[in-house]
Parts: sequence; C-alpha cells; structure tokens
Amino acid sequence: MTLAGHHFVAGAAAAGAGEAFHGQDPRTGLPLAPAYHEASAEQIDAACQHAGAAAADYASVPAPRRAALLRRIADGLEELGDGLLHRVTAETALPADRVAAERGRTCNQLRQFAALLEEGSWVEACIDRGDAMRRPQPKPDLRRMLVALGPVAVFGASNFPLAYSVAGGDTASALAAGCPVVVKGHPAHPGTSELVGGVVGAAVRALGLPAGVFSLLHGRLPATGAALVGHPAIAAIGFTGSHQGGRALFDLAAARPQPIPVFAEMGSANPVVVLPRALAARGPAIAAQLAASATLASGQFCTCPGLVLWRSGPGAAAFAAALRAEFAQTQPGTAVHTTIRSGYERALAEVESLPVQVLATAAGDSGAATAMRPRLLGATPAAVLEHARLRGEIFGPALVAVPCADDAELAAVVQAMPGYLTATVHADDDDFAAHAGLVAGLRRRVGRLIANGVPTGVEVCASMVHGGPWPATTDARFSAVGVTSIGRWVRPACWQDWPQDQLPEELRDGNPRGIRRRVDGVLE
Repeated sequence: MTLAGHHFVAGAAAAGAGEAFHGQDPRTGLPLAPAYHEASAEQIDAACQHAGAAAADYASVPAPRRAALLRRIADGLEELGDGLLHRVTAETALPADRVAAERGRTCNQLRQFAALLEEGSWVEACIDRGDAMRRPQPKPDLRRMLVALGPVAVFGASNFPLAYSVAGGDTASALAAGCPVVVKGHPAHPGTSELVGGVVGAAVRALGLPAGVFSLLHGRLPATGAALVGHPAIAAIGFTGSHQGGRALFDLAAARPQPIPVFAEMGSANPVVVLPRALAARGPAIAAQLAASATLASGQFCTCPGLVLWRSGPGAAAFAAALRAEFAQTQPGTAVHTTIRSGYERALAEVESLPVQVLATAAGDSGAATAMRPRLLGATPAAVLEHARLRGEIFGPALVAVPCADDAELAAVVQAMPGYLTATVHADDDDFAAHAGLVAGLRRRVGRLIANGVPTGVEVCASMVHGGPWPATTDARFSAVGVTSIGRWVRPACWQDWPQDQLPEELRDGNPRGIRRRVDGVLE
C-alpha cells in the first residue's frame, strides 16, 4: 500500500482539508512524507454519523462473522510484511525486533477475540423460564445477555503504534463486541495508522459489512478529539495515554447532554517494595533487574517501575549502591516522539523542584533529537508523604528511590499511595507472612500484584488485569488487555416474555449456539 496521507471515512479514502502535519523521524527530527491533514468538522461528523447508522446492523451480525473480520484483519497486518515494520521504525525509532513482536501481539489479540466470539459464552446468557401457574402471580419468562453499547471512539497511543492504536486492543475488543469504531490515529505515527487503517477497511469491505463499521481520522489538535468525544453518535471512548489527556476526555464526556463512559488507561508509577529477607539475600540482583525494567525502551511503557521502597537492614547499603551503579552505566535512549521527551523533561523538573536528590544519571549522548537520559532520584518517606507528585508517574526512564527506616515508615508510604496499574513485591522465606498487612494495602491499590519479578511485560490473556484504581484508570472494574476487556463496550439487556423466533440465538430454547448459560439458576 502506498501512503497518500488519507483518512478513511466509512471505508472511503479521503484527503484532509485542515492544517498539515507530518510524522517525524525521532532520531533526526526530520519530517517524513507524506503530509497528513487535520480531519475537518465535516469528516468527523460523517465518520460518526456512518458509525451510528451502522450500529444496529453490525450489532446483529452473527458472532462467527465478526470473528472472521478480526481474523482477516490479523492476516492483513501480516501480509503488509516488512513495509509496515519499516514505517513503524521510521516514525518511532523503535527497534525492528520490538516492532515485529508488537505486530505479533496485535495479531494474537485479534485472534483471541475471534476465538472468544466463536465459543460464545462471553455474553453471560441467563434464562429464568416463566411459570404461568405460579401463585399469587404468574412468573414471567426473563432472558438476559450482554449487548453492544454502540459506536466507540478510540484514541491511538504514541508508545504502542500497533498494539494500542488503530487495530489494537481497544479496536479489537470493540469490534468483537459488535460496536463500530472511529479511530483518531496518533499524530506521532500517521503513516503507520494509514497502513493499518487500510487493512481494517479492506477487511470490512471484503466481508460485506456496513461501511460505517470503521473509520480512521488523523489529527493533532485537541479540538479534533473534543469534537469526536462530543458527537452524539459516539457511545463510549477508549484511550491510552497521559493523565492530562485522559482526564480531559473524561470531563468532556461527562459534560455531554447524554454522558458516555470513558475507559482511559492513564499511566502509573508502579511501586516496587523489596522486603528484608529478599534485600539481604539478593539485593544487587534485584537492583539490576529493577534498573533494566525502569529503563526498558527508554521507560516508555505504562508498566515501567517508577518508585522503589525498602527498609534499613542487612543488604540495604549494597542494594542502594548497586542501583546507583546500574543507572550510572545505562545509556540515553530515544523517545518515540518529541512530546514524550518534552513531557519527560517537564516531569523531571517538577520532581526535582521538590526535596529530592539526583543519585545517578546516565552517561553519554545518543545524539538523537528525542534523546532521554535515565535518572535515579532519591527521596525520604517524609518528602513522599508531603508531596503527592513524588507518588506519581514520571513517564520515561526515571526511578524514585525511597529508603525507609522501619516498617512503620514503609507502611505509611504505602498507605498514602493512589491507584496504580501494578505493584511488585520482592520477598523470600517468611517475608510475605511477616508483611501481610503491607501486601494487602498494595493489593487494594493496584490491578496486578507481582511477586519477585518486574511489571514490564503484559501478557495478553484472559487472566490479565491491565487496569487499576484512579488515577491509573477511569474505571478499575475493567482490564484494557485480554479478552475480558470486551466488557467495556457492552451492557446487559433483558427480554421478557419474548417470542422464541425473535430472541437472539444465545437465548433461545435448545441453545443453538451451544454456549454455557445459567438456566433457572443452574450453570449448564
């Protein structure tokens, strides 16, 4: 596919009419052809109107056919071959092996949703059969299942140009649920977005689905995103990015005449706690593992550890020294976009204006236009308790180290923590049992609790929880990764005394889909 700077409005390629912008090579800062243009108000309206018009028909498309759509998209991404990988690398400076792995993850999650649809039990069908002879009143026949919310607006993420973007997890789960999707591609990688959008649009056409099932719009102005969120045809929002961006979308959606849900994953400081026996037995090894995780891909994962706590005692000095040494020998990396680099510098300035010490800074210079230098900072428990900013995320390769004098200080810092995506506990022997209260406090604040590992690396599977309490996400009840993320785009609906031939197949007598259902209170 040759890049032309196109939007895709209900499957039709369209040139932009607004302000022009380009993708950039993060290493050189030079623009990449072709030019892209801000989506016009007319294009935004058309994409949303088509999505709204397609919503009822697409929601009624049989699950196996929606599964075929997802599989065709995955096949199409693979068929783009090295051309897709080269464009992603040019726009993001991510290494080719990382990009290939991310494409594999993207295709894998599309196929996982396809398998979920084919199996069918995800709709949570419940049937309570009627009883006309019941007294004093007859019992109605009630049948319940999950149904699609309607059109979903998806905002692509800058740091995952495939897995969290045009055909990423939000789009895959929404299409699986039966919801049309309007994607606003991230301006950091418009060429990648156009390539992937072309694949999705072609898959929709090949299966003869309504054209409004998918649209891709380009834009970098806040007004473009605001217009999408405010359009009355849009029923829900999917977002991965900064707290500032997620909160802005959340507030816009809440202010609509008809408010809609926003499922925003907004990052996290992902605390790591090293308990005494683990500290004494393997402190330097934990320090090496932690530093590698914090600086992986220049810290451009929402699950990178940003805060580490430990207690004074045997091994504490060796751990602290090893952590400083690891950060001092790291090399500057390259941000995928200038906004990430400027955000990192701004966050460091905010944190370093508080009572912290710079314990180590990476040496050398990568020469990249968006270079980011890893930084290890130190803060006292008192400073962390006083300044909420020290408990928040620094998106990039930075880590705040908080040595505590005793268990009381450790517990106090945990008690003050907000919501995070993850927390990690390093423990040996009786550490877990001796600190059960501390571990319980962490569990209440995170979506995923990790033992003796690192938070980076998010497995795409049904058991994964990629979410957490505010401010990590806008709704801790859902995961943004794995097949359970489909739950964001559906609601329960009930049919009372409805004719059999008018019911969805999942609710009919005889169970024609062969799915698991709860019938008269019994799971069968």
